[in-house]
Amino acid sequence: MKKPALPDEEGECHRDGLFIRVYFGDGRHVGPGMIDLLEHVRAERSILSAAKKMGMSYRRAWLLVDEVDRMFAERVVITHPGRRGHGTELTAFGERLIALYRDIEAHSAEATVEAVGELRATLAPRAADTDDGDASSGTDAGPPPASSRPPAVRPAPAPRRRAR
Repeated sequence: MKKPALPDEEGECHRDGLFIRVYFGDGRHVGPGMIDLLEHVRAERSILSAAKKMGMSYRRAWLLVDEVDRMFAERVVITHPGRRGHGTELTAFGERLIALYRDIEAHSAEATVEAVGELRATLAPRAADTDDGDASSGTDAGPPPASSRPPAVRPAPAPRRRAR
């Protein structure tokens, strides 16, 4: 069950809820981007069309599809080279992969709804969400603006080696 991205005041969409990535302990993983791509491939029956719908380059989409297809013992997609459009199909395992991932996502969201709600309730107001910023109104002004907070401490970058 995919949650839609929520538009802000400027019309930009942002994710809402959990971002689940399943790591398999050997460096391989499956996350929302791969699953979204597989869902688009299923709908379009084409890697190129899926890439265009997602605003992704064909090369990037092809590499991701190839990566997920090689990741599992069973094939995830079947391609039919030379077909003009509709040359890619999900296998039964590809459909199962999407279903399993979406099930993990739904159960995780359900299990964390209270904690995520508590975190959301403690968010500081965004600058665009506040009135005129007048603290004399007698109400709690909330946390100090980011400009008055101490800067985050970041480690110094590692020295670069010169190419020979």
